[in-house]
Amino acid sequence: MSSVRFVAIGDSFTEGVGDELPGDADHPEGYVRGWADLAAQGWAASRGESIAYANLAIRGKLVWPIVREQLERALALGPTHLSFNGGGNDMLRPRTSIAHIADAFSHVLRRCDEEGVTLILLSGANPAAGLPLGRVIQRRGDLMSMAVLDRVARRDDVIRALNWPDSELSRPSYWSEDRLHMNARGHHRVAARVLEAVGERPPENWWALPESPEAARLRRSEYFREHLGPWMRRRLTGTSSGDGREPKYPEWIEIPPG
Repeated sequence: MSSVRFVAIGDSFTEGVGDELPGDADHPEGYVRGWADLAAQGWAASRGESIAYANLAIRGKLVWPIVREQLERALALGPTHLSFNGGGNDMLRPRTSIAHIADAFSHVLRRCDEEGVTLILLSGANPAAGLPLGRVIQRRGDLMSMAVLDRVARRDDVIRALNWPDSELSRPSYWSEDRLHMNARGHHRVAARVLEAVGERPPENWWALPESPEAARLRRSEYFREHLGPWMRRRLTGTSSGDGREPKYPEWIEIPPG
């Protein structure tokens, strides 16, 4: 077994939604990549040796379902490092308690301590500038970030990769058409931050890939019809974009240094 065993849990941010790749022999209908896949690749390359990688994240999940459905399954794999991010979907629901979200982070930290696993704590990128009710999202995101950081304030052993304060990452060129998920450019920047946080060297260009023509913004009417409308319908019907989905890498895969 590799000396580094990295497992990621979370929602669409960690699954990699927005960083969409075309189909290949293994994924004929296409698939999502994302910062966690990239970080695993960069980690192996920086160390010059293979690492083990698993990713249990599923889009649309609220923070406590992530904990209940993914955490113990991830710890059972015997990782050396576990990354956790969540709360973005909760934050969009105005009645959700910020303390209730932060409690999930405290629980994950406690379980990592009990199992001797190093926690990599991520905050999500800030989408507020491109969304309706952006000021409300900004305020709730700030409160959530402060609450979570307060739970790990005296824990220098917790690895932090904080994306919410990164104003560069809030620029439109890092986001996909739905304005909620980062595109490939955004995911590479987050991966670079994670690699730097764990003491590895990311490729320098990952911090700011060239802008992609796919980053063009939809007109307001198109955005509401294609993205905001379907999102609101899911909220009203109590459904999730992750319903029925399985994790993309539920067991260890080997990531070679090449």
